[in-house]
Amino acid sequence: MTKTKKAISIASGALVLLIVAAIIIIATFDWNRLKPTINKKVSAELNRPFAIRGDLGVVWERQPSERGWRSWVPWPHVHADDVMLGNPPDIPEVTMVHLPRVEATLAPLSLLSKTVYLPWIKLVQPDARIIRLSEKTNNWTFNLASDKDADKNKQPSAWSFKLDNILFDRGRIAVDDRVSRANIEILVDPLGKPLPFSEVTGDKGKSDAKAGDFVFGLKASGRYNGAPLTGTGKIGGMLALKSEGTPFPVQADFRSGNTRVMFSGTVNDPMKMGGVNLRLKFSGDSLGNLYDLTGVLLPDTPPFETDGRLVAKIDADKGSVFNYRDFNGRIGDSDIHGTLQYSTGKPRPKLEGDLVSKQLRLADLGPLIGVDSGKGTKPKAGQKNIQPADKVLPYDRFETDKWDVMDADVRFKGQRIEHGSSLPLNNLTTHVILQKGDLQLKPLKFGMASGTISATIHLAGNKKPMQGEADIQARRLRLKELMPKAEMMQKTIGEVNGDAKLRGTGNSVAALLGTSNGNLKLLMNDGVVSRNLMEILGLNVGNFIVGQIFGDEEARVNCAAANLDINNGVVRPQIFAFDTQNALINVTGNLRFASEQMDLTIDPESKGLRIITLRSPLYVRGTFKHPDYGVKPGPLIVRGAVAAALATLVTPAAALLALISPSEGEANQCQVILSQLKK
Repeated sequence: MTKTKKAISIASGALVLLIVAAIIIIATFDWNRLKPTINKKVSAELNRPFAIRGDLGVVWERQPSERGWRSWVPWPHVHADDVMLGNPPDIPEVTMVHLPRVEATLAPLSLLSKTVYLPWIKLVQPDARIIRLSEKTNNWTFNLASDKDADKNKQPSAWSFKLDNILFDRGRIAVDDRVSRANIEILVDPLGKPLPFSEVTGDKGKSDAKAGDFVFGLKASGRYNGAPLTGTGKIGGMLALKSEGTPFPVQADFRSGNTRVMFSGTVNDPMKMGGVNLRLKFSGDSLGNLYDLTGVLLPDTPPFETDGRLVAKIDADKGSVFNYRDFNGRIGDSDIHGTLQYSTGKPRPKLEGDLVSKQLRLADLGPLIGVDSGKGTKPKAGQKNIQPADKVLPYDRFETDKWDVMDADVRFKGQRIEHGSSLPLNNLTTHVILQKGDLQLKPLKFGMASGTISATIHLAGNKKPMQGEADIQARRLRLKELMPKAEMMQKTIGEVNGDAKLRGTGNSVAALLGTSNGNLKLLMNDGVVSRNLMEILGLNVGNFIVGQIFGDEEARVNCAAANLDINNGVVRPQIFAFDTQNALINVTGNLRFASEQMDLTIDPESKGLRIITLRSPLYVRGTFKHPDYGVKPGPLIVRGAVAAALATLVTPAAALLALISPSEGEANQCQVILSQLKK
């Protein structure tokens, strides 16, 4: 043997001996000696206690899934017993997570590319405590030491970490959230045998064709926002952390008070919650109650339920987007359909979308303006009915304190509208815009009695007290459709037109009207009045007035005209007159919204030689809820006095001519009468 061959043989033998020695040392090494170093390093990096208190060991095994020469490379399988992860210093509880055992496997060849790659890690019987003491203090936000180093312009580590899957065993999760007043315990137990995804959800869609089986059952109990919470659910057995991995199946049914949330579907890329696709159902006493559960500000409503699909993209840095797609449901007795998108981010979250109701019960919208729907709208905990017993105008408050928590841009259509059997409405459309606590309905339109109502509503909820404005136009409302139960009205061709502009301050309808300023114009032509009509409409005061003036007979109204000024909640007529076939009637006085009191005088004057029932003025006084009415004592009305008084009101009469559509032509009696007054 030459010297060269001899040297190579010695070197090769030495290398083999070194490899064998290294394998023997690694195989027989007591890994527990590293625990103090590991505990110290991890605790320093996480800025919270960490300890492996039990045995730490490594078993070397070849990986069956590897091919070629890689299949001969043994992989270390690490196990650690009695592992504890603590809480940050500002949370007094000691333990966040306790694991009786953790197992993981490491890909050794990835270390050559400076990557710590764990194909899987298994958590055996985890016991976790999720704690939040305030908006800024919780135990799931980690303040890593490496992040501080990065802030000091130090070079980041060249090493990277990669984890594909998390396997877990039966366990327990306790939630203590002081912000939402949640104290919940969730128990996780094996189901006994895996259940196919489609068997649990009934969803065999292509998007979930790769979803894993359900392996564990969930059981939750405790309190949320002060109310009892219970729930059950199911989850998969392996959490695939790669976005291209197997979708993780989830299913749950939770109840808090009378609010119920049910969902089933999949989660992809769960480390970022990047691919949520769930069938989601809500139900409860009021949509407003969902704010505490979801953070989405919705109005108070009658009982509701919805069923749709939630597709979410969650990004803590750039903001998350939640799409509730193609949902169907009901609010009170009204159906609701549509798609909504809720986006988080700065400066405020935003709700956008389109809603449609094929059959809308108008009373179900009552809570939006502080009016009881009459269909079981339940007050929130601690909320009392503040409507005074002797008042008519709604006193329920607009809860503007939360209007600035999000913005909104939502379009709504109501195709068929129900409001008892006496007020025909249809085709309601509105565009709701909420920005920085400032709410606009721009515009609000609906059909009524073959005519239209068009309005712009502005409620400045960011002002204290709230400031409100309304600009409303009513055009060509047909009298016989406004009063379908009144047989005598079916013989008329009359219409109603009107304009109203109001502005006021206050956090209820009563307060807004009590401080309102503006003007109201109203015209009615070719109508009929009688005591029977007043009885049908339920107007006792009107029944008395009509009876006193016309007796029991019908009287045709050629034109009813009103031009009312409103100043600080006090309504005073510039002109408020009725021209009938038998008499000319003038109304004077005032209405006070703040005190809900009225003081009106009705002066009738017969036409020609016909003698009407009454020649003395009438009065209407008292409150809106308990009016007092009668005949004024004193001298009779001087013939011609009413006509003379109206003849002086040239300007307010001329202003009403704008309400008459040019297409109506000479058929409109109001046009003739107002033109005469103008001359």
